[in-house]
Amino acid sequence: MTGEWVRGRRIGVDVGSVRVGVAVCDPDGILASPVATLARDQRTDEEDPSDMSQIMAYVAEYEAIEIVVGLPINLAGKEGPAAGLIRQYADRLRQMAAPVPVLLTDERMSTAAATRRLSERGVRGRRQRAVIDQVAAVEILQGWLDARRAGAVRG
Repeated sequence: MTGEWVRGRRIGVDVGSVRVGVAVCDPDGILASPVATLARDQRTDEEDPSDMSQIMAYVAEYEAIEIVVGLPINLAGKEGPAAGLIRQYADRLRQMAAPVPVLLTDERMSTAAATRRLSERGVRGRRQRAVIDQVAAVEILQGWLDARRAGAVRG
């Protein structure tokens, strides 16, 4: 999305093969906060995956105006096989979310940054695995918000 900032909450999503992290920001787009870690529902039939249905429930609950999904880009700036899977996920979520836009943003290093942040706070092992996806979603959404504020459009 380009152009002038529109006030409203955004939902950040970190899609993993096992879990999906969800974050939300305040209406002014200043601060992203963790919401939940969802079990990834890999179904490919006609029924909506439960993780996407839960994301849609958060969109409704927070009256979100956009969904920002992290897209894995490698350190060379190229999309690998994982990016194609995330694009498929975002396309399916986009169908469910319409008319709420689903945007993709570079999530390079979000999980590494989330792991470092949790380790700095003494959260390790099982406790870290329980929240890492939420923190990665916060990193993705906060990075997108900061880039928007700085004038660099990332989604």
